[in-house]
Amino acid sequence: MMSSTQDSSLKTSLLQLECHFTWALNKNDIDLTDLLNRLEEDLNLNIESETRVGRTHSCMGYVKFLLGSNTEALSYFERSVELTKSHGNDCDKLLVVVYGDLAWLYYHMGNVAECESYLNELIEIKEKYPSVPYAEVLGEKGWTFLKFSRKYYERAKECFKKALELEPEKGEWNAGLAIVLYRTENLFQNSADSTAIDQLRRAIATNPDDDVLKVLLALRLSLHKGYSEAERLVEQAIERSPEHPHVMRYVGKFLRHQGSVNKSIALLQRALEKVSNSAFIHHQLGLCYRKKILNLKQTGSHHTKGGEINRAQEQCIYHLEMATKLKPNFIMAMNELALQYGENRDILKAEEMFQNAFRVAKAKKDNYKSVHLYYADFQQYCMRCEPAAIKHYIECLKLNSNHYERNKSAERLERIAKRRIENNSKDGEAFGILGIIHKEKGKKQQAIDCFETALSFVDNEDYLSDLCELRLSLQ
Repeated sequence: MMSSTQDSSLKTSLLQLECHFTWALNKNDIDLTDLLNRLEEDLNLNIESETRVGRTHSCMGYVKFLLGSNTEALSYFERSVELTKSHGNDCDKLLVVVYGDLAWLYYHMGNVAECESYLNELIEIKEKYPSVPYAEVLGEKGWTFLKFSRKYYERAKECFKKALELEPEKGEWNAGLAIVLYRTENLFQNSADSTAIDQLRRAIATNPDDDVLKVLLALRLSLHKGYSEAERLVEQAIERSPEHPHVMRYVGKFLRHQGSVNKSIALLQRALEKVSNSAFIHHQLGLCYRKKILNLKQTGSHHTKGGEINRAQEQCIYHLEMATKLKPNFIMAMNELALQYGENRDILKAEEMFQNAFRVAKAKKDNYKSVHLYYADFQQYCMRCEPAAIKHYIECLKLNSNHYERNKSAERLERIAKRRIENNSKDGEAFGILGIIHKEKGKKQQAIDCFETALSFVDNEDYLSDLCELRLSLQ
């Protein structure tokens, strides 16, 4: 049995390691059910290189540890070592992370001898390659952050950038940086200034056989009217990798964006046959059926197309329910599902789902603005309760970290305010709404003008007090 001094010394050595146990991967930030599904999907599909498969086994080992299964964790870590060593003799740097994981796991299991054995292995690697950090470790850290939680995307970005400083031409690090930029860059970013587009091109140049990257570039280009290049990239990707589920699902998303809803549904259904537990694909199918419902309502009367609309709505709800079942904290799917319940007049289910989404978003400090936007839409279009809708549009507008939700809330509020002013040119509350929009957009003088107009018409004392505070805040 170790003395407290020996244990403290061992713990100090362990804390200096670079591995999953020391990367501050907070269990509360991670949707373990969804992560487990995605890691299993990656292993079952057998579409990754041996390096990536080894990395996936390491991630899986750490997830199993978090779930309290040390025996399974050990099995995955040991398999990761086997796969990594199959690269040949020059694989020491690739073993750093998994050796660190094994040292930590044995420490938790109370096996000090094995723990120290892996610490000694790491000392030998450091003596052999004294120049640290290693690009291999930075890259693996980046992929882990990218895989585990969207909260870690900024940390992933920094890891890939540092790895590329050491190995600028490495395809894996270029791909990692491209994916994280694709996921984090503002959708409305000017294409000429888009670092995501530039990095995707760079990643494709260093990974010419990666068809997933080509479809991601196509999706981003299509937002900037680069349709012809986007279509060429999609055609090339689907021709080269017609059965790759990740290519299929992103092409399905591209087709939906282009209005080819039935083609998108057919492709995503095929992808679902390969990966039935994909929350992403179920969510995409839900979005497709939602768009199909809108198309059917626009192109014919509800009476003549009622059966089709009902079938599409059933499918929409089914796939969104599957997405939230497979990924219980999938806030965007929860928002869509709650709104569909509302459209289906299942108001109690809608309210319950929205309140759950608010709880999850608040607990995770993530996507809170999107829940306000969807709940406002629910109040406006399903409940016909405009005051509640206005309240939540304004809440979303104030949470200004995402331009998409901000812009949507501003558009809807402006539409409400202008309609009300057309009906009543002395509607003080409507002018107050316009003032809030201008204030949140940083248009100080326009906001002041609107608040002063509002103050001249409003006679509600509480609202007058609120308007005065808003007006004074701009001085």
